[in-house]
Amino acid sequence: MSAKLRILITGFGPFPGAPFNPTQALVARLKRLRRPALGDVELIGHIFHVTYATVDRELPLLLAKHRPQALLMFGLAGRTAHLRVETRARNAVTTLWPDADRTRARKGSILSDADARMFGPHTAKLLRAAVGTGIDARASRDAGSYLCNYLSWRAIEAARSDNGPRLAAFVHVPLLARGGTSRRKGSPRITLEELVDAGEAVLLEMVKLTRQVVRSS
Repeated sequence: MSAKLRILITGFGPFPGAPFNPTQALVARLKRLRRPALGDVELIGHIFHVTYATVDRELPLLLAKHRPQALLMFGLAGRTAHLRVETRARNAVTTLWPDADRTRARKGSILSDADARMFGPHTAKLLRAAVGTGIDARASRDAGSYLCNYLSWRAIEAARSDNGPRLAAFVHVPLLARGGTSRRKGSPRITLEELVDAGEAVLLEMVKLTRQVVRSS
């Protein structure tokens, strides 16, 4: 096993109503980053097929194979115009919207009689890192009730286990401006380059925080 700090960066593929998911391009760009601060860091990228079964199958396999010290997840929030750093995962699953395999959840909760699960205070520092790039980024207490929230729940669950990642975070991104690289005059949507800049800032802060946690333990 590599002695490098390992960060697992994940995104999602397309799903009903969203034939293009910008997190795929974002994860690819972040995984290729070459920065001095990342010299001793192994970046592992993964794109989840948007199904509950995929998350339940692949997340444990990824964690067991790579044993990352941190898990940084991205998902699409198509109805939001800004970046959202999620602070918690809700104990909720939609029974209305099917996943990418047209499977619907049979009940509206992940666990019976369980409260929301918090990511932790480190999300405030990740938010400040994103805001520092000039992007419109805000804290969020509602990750929805679809796959992004479900993955968040499972990630927090893993981070609470003895052998899981030390830190986990989920960032919702909006739809990109058409063309993806330059903002049209008057367009409220962010560009891919702005998204990558913010994602890089969040990633570098995540690396910094993970180092601190690892050293303190």
